[in-house]
Amino acid sequence: MKRLFKVLLPAILLPLMALSQTAQKPFALGLWGGLTQYNGDLGQGFYNSQGQDAHMHVGLTTAWYVASHFDFAMNATVGSFGYREDQLNNFEADQLQWNGHMRVSLFKEERFKINPYGFAGIGISYLNKLKRPGTDLYFPFGAGLKISLSDRFSLNLQETFAYTDHDNRDKEAKDNNDAFLMHSIGLSWNMACSKDADQDGVSDKKDKCPDTPAGVKVDNKGCPLDRDGDGIADFSDACPDLAGKSSAKGCPDKDGDSVTDSIDRCVEVAGLVTSDPATNGCPDRDGDGITDADDRCPDLKGSAALKGCPDSDEDGLIDPDDRCPQEKGLAALRGCPDRDADNIADLDDKCPDVAGIEANKGCPEVKEEVKQLFTQALQGIQFETGKAVIRKVSHTILDNVVKVMTENPAWLLEINGHTDSTGDKASNIDLSQRRADAVKAYLQGKGIAAERLTAKGYGDTVPVADNKSSAGRAKNRRVEFKINF
Repeated sequence: MKRLFKVLLPAILLPLMALSQTAQKPFALGLWGGLTQYNGDLGQGFYNSQGQDAHMHVGLTTAWYVASHFDFAMNATVGSFGYREDQLNNFEADQLQWNGHMRVSLFKEERFKINPYGFAGIGISYLNKLKRPGTDLYFPFGAGLKISLSDRFSLNLQETFAYTDHDNRDKEAKDNNDAFLMHSIGLSWNMACSKDADQDGVSDKKDKCPDTPAGVKVDNKGCPLDRDGDGIADFSDACPDLAGKSSAKGCPDKDGDSVTDSIDRCVEVAGLVTSDPATNGCPDRDGDGITDADDRCPDLKGSAALKGCPDSDEDGLIDPDDRCPQEKGLAALRGCPDRDADNIADLDDKCPDVAGIEANKGCPEVKEEVKQLFTQALQGIQFETGKAVIRKVSHTILDNVVKVMTENPAWLLEINGHTDSTGDKASNIDLSQRRADAVKAYLQGKGIAAERLTAKGYGDTVPVADNKSSAGRAKNRRVEFKINF
């Protein structure tokens, strides 16, 4: 018997308790047993085997998971309890006990194969075959060690100290209440709950999100928590307390450009994701690196020096303000060149290589002799009476007109024919047109291009004198030359 005691005592036997329970295996059953030692008025029997019989106990245990470091257990035990001081002072009784207690483990459940723990609780012990049998209230406390053998089974070693509320079960009623110490060893079986593939504490049957990543906090439906209610789980939400969008990793993004509002320089307008805090989230339609808000030319790629605008001809004037963006020009002429330096842009200058005046669209002012020639032509060009045949006497004047037109290739000549009021209007219109055409044909025959000449007959509709006198009618019969540019 002593040998058995010495073998069991160093093992510090443990009642079967489910310290390996988890949320997935919340309930455990077990068997346990070991030795019970007395301490009281008869003597100190804790850890003392000299001259003592071995008093055994066996029992059943049930346990429930409470939290990662805590569980609650109930034990029911049968065995014997006694002590031998000498032949006169001794006792032995059958013991039936029950207790419930809370246990706290040093490490988180299932983190280590070996896990120390402590416990405390309350119990009832019934002693029989005594002079004074009865039921005692006792208070168990102690420590133990859980050794995981597998996912379902664990070996447990435990020391339980129990102090009762009575002092006469050992036939003595002196200074010390009766107490006992249990050295226990046990084996527990952890009963699994419903299958929980993602191990989030919610069975697959009730789990609306069965693929939740390990360690993620979930609600009672097994889905990851979403504090801001934006549909993005907290574990992947960069802003778990602010409703946002998935494109911005759960953060607010008012313009939907994937740049969170907190770092978006243009919160109200969708833009580009950039590494530059000054432009991040702002639009840049032309892609020139200058945001549209700061770009004077948001649809034309330009430079920062010109506020985002181009200057194709590099004349210092941006293209939108440059009338001649492909030709280097003068700022005074809105970016256009002026070859003849007459302050009229070549674009508007009918004579770009000869200095002129604005009134003549950049062409030189009509010389006085040309004006005199055209004045002479008013009455000097004569036709056969009632016909559109030019008299030879008029050739000299027309040849001078040819010379002037040849010397001024930018000029356009308008030939206007007029008659007096003699005859009907239709005939006069026809005659004046034929005479103007005759002059045009003469000039073309002398080498003046047809596109530089126009002919128009007005009949008697534009008189310059009174048709009632012969002198007035003579003035009205005329050919006018008008220069255009």
